[in-house]
Amino acid sequence: MESIAIVFPGQASQYVGMGKDLYDADANVRRLYDIASQTIGEDIAKIAFEGPADVLKQTRFTQPAILLHSLAVLTVMKDALPEAAITAGHSLGEYGSLALAGVLSADDAVRAVGRRAELMEQACRETPSTMAAIIGLDQDRVAEICDIASATGVVVPANYNSANQLVISGTVEGVAEACRLCKEAGAKRAMELQVGGAFHSPLMESAQKGMKEYLETVDFLTPNTDIVPNVTAEPENDSERLKKLLVMQLTSPVKWYQTMQTFVRRGVDVVIEVGPSKVLTGLAKREIKDAKIINIDTMQDVEAFATVMAE
Repeated sequence: MESIAIVFPGQASQYVGMGKDLYDADANVRRLYDIASQTIGEDIAKIAFEGPADVLKQTRFTQPAILLHSLAVLTVMKDALPEAAITAGHSLGEYGSLALAGVLSADDAVRAVGRRAELMEQACRETPSTMAAIIGLDQDRVAEICDIASATGVVVPANYNSANQLVISGTVEGVAEACRLCKEAGAKRAMELQVGGAFHSPLMESAQKGMKEYLETVDFLTPNTDIVPNVTAEPENDSERLKKLLVMQLTSPVKWYQTMQTFVRRGVDVVIEVGPSKVLTGLAKREIKDAKIINIDTMQDVEAFATVMAE
């Protein structure tokens, strides 16, 4: 019997037009977009489907748009999606995994991410900050360099994406210095990312208080499958613990590489990415060599899913 992991993407997976075919196909999907639009005070369907790209990439729009896309796939597929043995989401994608596992309703997940995006964008405006991808350098070495570069400005490891890809996060000055030192140390690439700010760093602390207060008003139910939170990369099924970890996640690194290792230990042999683009699909192919890796992004993917699973 196959052991299935279902994963949900985070920021930087967005593209203009994403989710429109799913929106057109299902009234329940359209209702979720309406909830999100009411939450953020903007027409998120119009922004996601028509852009422009520089508007869609703004944090307050990107995060709800990506989650809506993932939830749209779940809504359209209904029972056609097989039961997951384990689930995880990259950064904001963790809310998708909570919805899949029954911890949050889809409506509550949409509202929570709308609030999260607003708080994180506010934090971004407080301090000029950025992120950069470091490729081809040992993770421990990158962490050491971040410590050294912190004398110039805040900079920390933010996303452990794979064995040789780590994203760092911090002030513009701190990240620039860390990139310089990483290149000197032999990194293949050290490139700044086009993001709104320093996610998963101490510069997001101002967003934590508001998120904690908001989540205290939301009921978290017991999950029906194990969830692997970003903060720990270990299976978790305590709903109150999951709520606390969502708050911690804002300033803690995303341990995605470690999450893939957890999947391997759990014997996962099928990974299904639900949502826009194929970022997590690519990372899973690199880290879980013998697994079947499937991405469900469009209606065409939904319609082809049964055939792909049977291959």
